[in-house]
Amino acid sequence: MISIRWHGRGGQGCFTAARLLGAAAVNAGRYALAFPSFGPERRGAPVLGFTRIDDAPITDRSEVSECDGVVVLDDTLLNDRAVVGLRPGGWFVANTRLSTVPFLPEGVRFTALDAWELARQILGKPIVNTAMLGALIAASNVVPVSDAAKAIEEDPGVKQAEKNKALFLKAWHQVTG
Repeated sequence: MISIRWHGRGGQGCFTAARLLGAAAVNAGRYALAFPSFGPERRGAPVLGFTRIDDAPITDRSEVSECDGVVVLDDTLLNDRAVVGLRPGGWFVANTRLSTVPFLPEGVRFTALDAWELARQILGKPIVNTAMLGALIAASNVVPVSDAAKAIEEDPGVKQAEKNKALFLKAWHQVTG
């Protein structure tokens, strides 16, 4: 089973990104479960999202404590707590201009993307969830890029689906080089 933990702030689309990754996995013929974890439910408060992907039905609905990947949508959440439970060999994908972060465990692969700037260019506002989904998929190959693009197109909760798909693909291309 592959487990991904998403760190963001209320209103940034953290759970939407977790859900889109799950939908992409289903599009690829796998099983997926995506769910949020909220503290105080207000815009701007730290929130977590989780995605589990497997080749068999998933019955574990508990919070993800050990994970294969961490995605940080807001660079104000970049700290040593974000990597707790991240397995060696895992992916740490962050919305930041930094080229490295000092708290990464040995063996963790780091990917940085200035998703704020990409979102401003394409959406006209700093909503980075689909950009960070693209960065995660580029860094991990956890699902095919085409299945994720399809998930964005088909999700009724995604506003401006065409622009979000363009943002997703631009981020994916920027990370893959």
